[in-house]
Amino acid sequence: MNFKIEQPKIPADILEARSLDTLEPREEISHGIIEHVTIEHQEAVRVSLEKMIFRNVTITESSLEQIECTDVIFENCDLSNVNFTSSFMHRTEFRTCKLIGTNFAQSRLQNVRFQNCLGELANFRFANFKQVSFEDCSLVSADYYTATFQKINFTHCQMDQVYMMGTKLKDVDLSDCRFDELSVEAENLDGCVIAPHQASAFVGLMGMIVR
Repeated sequence: MNFKIEQPKIPADILEARSLDTLEPREEISHGIIEHVTIEHQEAVRVSLEKMIFRNVTITESSLEQIECTDVIFENCDLSNVNFTSSFMHRTEFRTCKLIGTNFAQSRLQNVRFQNCLGELANFRFANFKQVSFEDCSLVSADYYTATFQKINFTHCQMDQVYMMGTKLKDVDLSDCRFDELSVEAENLDGCVIAPHQASAFVGLMGMIVR
């Protein structure tokens, strides 16, 4: 990775936040730790999170469109199938989280790190990535259709059947990721970095046949 990701700025004296059972539209939650809770059946737009740690939190059957996260850490959280459409995330980290089917479509992610996450079927359609890193993540069948990549990193990720149609992969390094098939267009592979053993996944795009 040849760029620096700004880390969440979490105060050293951060205190435990209040109990969080519900989320209200436009609610602002800041400066606290929320842990060991389950949040269910929430539907709120423009929730704002700032200088927060979520640890061992499960959010289920919920829609949190246009959520804004600044200086936030999600650790050991299950956010599977949560709707984060059109969100904005800055200096945010997802550590060992379940993001199976999570919807980040049309979101802006800047200085965001995903570490050791399960992101199968995650939806990043039309998302804008700037200084974002996926590290040791499973992204099988994730969808990056027509996403914008500006300084993005994939390290030791499982990326089989990832959908990247309409997404330019210039300067994207996939060389230490694992995949047998990616959905991409030949014209968007210009400048993409791969390892020699991965070439066979792309020869069909060039009209070639391997016997």
